[in-house]
Amino acid sequence: MKRMMGVLLLLLAACGESKETRLQRFLLQSNDMITNRKEDEAEHFLQEALKLDSCFADAWNNLGTLHFNKLKFREALNDYDHAIGCRPDYLDAYLNRANTAYELKEYYSALKDIDKVIQHKPDTAVAYFSKGLIHTRLREFDKAMNAFKRAQTLDPKNAEVLVNLGTVHYYKKQFDSARLNFEQALRLNAKEGNAYNALALVDLELQHYDQAKLNLAKALALHPDDPYFLNNRGYVSLLTNDIEKGKTDIDASIGIDPYNGWAYRNKGIYYLQTRQYADALRLLKQAEGIDPFIEHLYYYLGEAHRLAGDNSAACASYAKAIERNEVPKDAHLPKCN
Repeated sequence: MKRMMGVLLLLLAACGESKETRLQRFLLQSNDMITNRKEDEAEHFLQEALKLDSCFADAWNNLGTLHFNKLKFREALNDYDHAIGCRPDYLDAYLNRANTAYELKEYYSALKDIDKVIQHKPDTAVAYFSKGLIHTRLREFDKAMNAFKRAQTLDPKNAEVLVNLGTVHYYKKQFDSARLNFEQALRLNAKEGNAYNALALVDLELQHYDQAKLNLAKALALHPDDPYFLNNRGYVSLLTNDIEKGKTDIDASIGIDPYNGWAYRNKGIYYLQTRQYADALRLLKQAEGIDPFIEHLYYYLGEAHRLAGDNSAACASYAKAIERNEVPKDAHLPKCN
């Protein structure tokens, strides 16, 4: 009888909770599950909250973040749409939706949301950081640089901002400025592996291969399984004629991250070096499908087409490489109209 009375009291207490209290309890339970890396349980509590209130913006926003972290970007975008539809002034959801649109390569939609955040909260460093990333992908490097500089002003101790600012200098072939930013980032955070990796890319452009290897060794000492660091070490090996060692690193990179377009570019270069031109074209086109932004991609595509005997397609790829200022200085291009 006492046990039945205890159950009854619990039921009465639950019935006595307001809707808002129950919503917040589901939200807190979900956050607790996220902290304990139990994403499925976290999603369950958010769905329970949405059964109570289908326009509970916080639940939609958090659900979007769960989907984003699972790389389910379309679902995440839909969740953030709901959050904003329910609360049109929800700036966190606008920022999250912008980051999701960026992942989906919907850059102008992302910019629109970022500008909304900046309009209402102009001192938000992370918004300028995201804006810089978007302009970089659009190859609007001056705008990207301005955004990263603003983010740096607002958050001067953020090494990641400096790495991305230096990356823009790298794309603009301003290698001294790029190196300065990367070294400044390392002074702020000596464990910023991306700065060592970026320094290696500068070294590669300047054909300082031994220094590139040293910087990549430092990056990999911090993060031994980073697919980008492994891929770049493989790229150095290709450029220094240790091609089988390069292939090993590149294959390892693809195994860790099968969506890394840079690794497919490098695997294509491997096939060029081993005169397997059909395979080179296949891998380089796969890289283009994943991410046409990839540096030097169109030069190598041109080489693959040329070596496969298709000068017309080669010239079209070379034209894109020249437009993007990516053609190596010592490149011997076929005559193109």
